[in-house]
Amino acid sequence: MSMSSDQAVGVLRAAAEPTRVRILALLAREELAVLELCRILGQSQPRVSRHLKLLAEAGLVERFPDGAWVFYRLCRAGPARALADQALALIAPDDPTLAADASRLAGVAEARAAQASAYFAANAERWDEIRSLYTAEAAVEAAILDMAGQGPFERLVDLGSGTGRMITLLGDRARSAVGLDLSRQMLNIARSHVAAAGLPAELRHGDILQTGLHAGEADLVVVHQVLHYLTDPAGAVAEAARLVGPGGRVLIVDFASHDLEFLRSEHQHRRLGFSDAEIGRWLAEAGLGEVETRALPPKDPGGLTVKIWRAARAPAVLKAVA
Repeated sequence: MSMSSDQAVGVLRAAAEPTRVRILALLAREELAVLELCRILGQSQPRVSRHLKLLAEAGLVERFPDGAWVFYRLCRAGPARALADQALALIAPDDPTLAADASRLAGVAEARAAQASAYFAANAERWDEIRSLYTAEAAVEAAILDMAGQGPFERLVDLGSGTGRMITLLGDRARSAVGLDLSRQMLNIARSHVAAAGLPAELRHGDILQTGLHAGEADLVVVHQVLHYLTDPAGAVAEAARLVGPGGRVLIVDFASHDLEFLRSEHQHRRLGFSDAEIGRWLAEAGLGEVETRALPPKDPGGLTVKIWRAARAPAVLKAVA
């Protein structure tokens, strides 16, 4: 895809301002909420919002409301993204302004991570109880079993394994399994659950955005109630897709879009659920197809709908021997 000379001038003009270059550099690292950008840039919300509006109109960034918050990220593809990448690549890696912004971003991320870690540590023992508040867990797990398929799976990977429930639920259909989580308290509970179930599973402390696992090593990857905590949910979907081999499946379980803002402050949710279009686009961009969805309504009015998205990688094509 290309653009006209007038369009190119418009994109370049939108980017040609110091604060807007800083914004592009920050969003190249991760998607951010408006107030987070204000904190990092040291500027007022009206001023930052004006810059973001110009960048969005030029197609350089994407705006997406999420409850009472508004997030921004770099456009994911196309000529505007190519121009943004080229412009940022011309800036010296040790540029003092962008380095200071990156340091403040790291501080924001560390504070966010510390809050999440404290929350998970405090609630690890009652995690399954908290999770069951949103919908009938038995119905969700029955749907997960159905959409995962009977197997047997050579390799099950559970990203963000929490208390290990997905491994104990699906483990008897897998010849081997590995679960990753950043919370050591969660992993300790998961190990006891997996051991009690007598399953051949490995629990690792690790980042689900950079798992260190081999590409294509799994034939079932599960991402269960994890994406809404992440600063880069699209990156987690891409990593899940990278791990699944030909003919394998990715199963994502999370909330449909909602407006229950208290979940941000009380339960550390960063995103208030996801739409089918958003998850479907991320799966497609990661090279997966055949996306199927299933919705499980809340047990009480005004509650949360759980969604399950399943996508598959195309099977390997066997070449005929001459």
